[in-house]
Amino acid sequence: MTDRLITHLRHVDLAVPDLARQQDFFTGAWGLTTEHTDTGIAFLAAEGSPEQYVIRLRQADDKRIDLISFGAATPSDVDTLAARLASSGVRLVSEPGAIDTPGGGYGFRFFDNEGRTIEISADVAVRAHRKVEQGESIPVRLSHVVINSADPEGTRAFYEKHLGFRLSDILMHPRMGEMMWFMRVNSWHHSMAIARCPHPSLHHVSFEMRGLDEYMRGTGRLLRAGVEKIWGPGRHLAGNNTFSYFLDPHGNTMEYTTELELIDEDTWHPHLYDFSDPEVSDQWGTANAMNEFVAQKSFNDPDKGLFVAPPV
Repeated sequence: MTDRLITHLRHVDLAVPDLARQQDFFTGAWGLTTEHTDTGIAFLAAEGSPEQYVIRLRQADDKRIDLISFGAATPSDVDTLAARLASSGVRLVSEPGAIDTPGGGYGFRFFDNEGRTIEISADVAVRAHRKVEQGESIPVRLSHVVINSADPEGTRAFYEKHLGFRLSDILMHPRMGEMMWFMRVNSWHHSMAIARCPHPSLHHVSFEMRGLDEYMRGTGRLLRAGVEKIWGPGRHLAGNNTFSYFLDPHGNTMEYTTELELIDEDTWHPHLYDFSDPEVSDQWGTANAMNEFVAQKSFNDPDKGLFVAPPV
């Protein structure tokens, strides 16, 4: 495992066939803010986040993950990571250089082992943000992203070897074996997780709420608006975070969460949790059962953007 030069998750970029409908969902029901727009593209920010945007939407013929972006502390770290990846035979999409997206910065892009486009950047301008107030049921920040993988062991090894991700916990099932790996790049329990799936795709994107009250208010607002809930509200054991999962207009799973665990990395040892135990999936016992319907929705459609670099 290499030393860790990645600092945090910046944003997740999605391509969708109906940009207007998707943007309306995220800025209306979900609670993000349109910060910048361009032809066929919208950059959406979370009010409490210093990131220029946490979701980028792009009009496209096919639904796909365009990009997952992580931060680095300095341009020198960006150069170091790019050189390491290239020397290991990882295919770079772009060499390190100036980034032509809101906030600018310095970064590069590459394909991971299954063909997802990943970006690493530094020196992105800090967005003017604010404290989310008590009772405001809108996302504070992007919490984490979970990807489906047809080769989860290989995907875990790729992110550990090349990018310094560390394992926090594993979910397993007595009949199916190990099923999900929670990976961290800082003291948050996970910034990314990898789920076993027949095909690579987006499992879900998660947004941190201010606290339990705001999390429940947001969950209730979406229910009243008729947004399809697939699982929750509840509290996971791995990460100790709350969860309410909803479907966006294109069938992607989006999560409201709060109280994701901060761990002591010097003393933490990964757990192997059996999610056939109901208390592993939901400590509270308030969520609907994890069943084939929930699992099938989480599989999502196969990603059509693998090894295809998105427009800048």
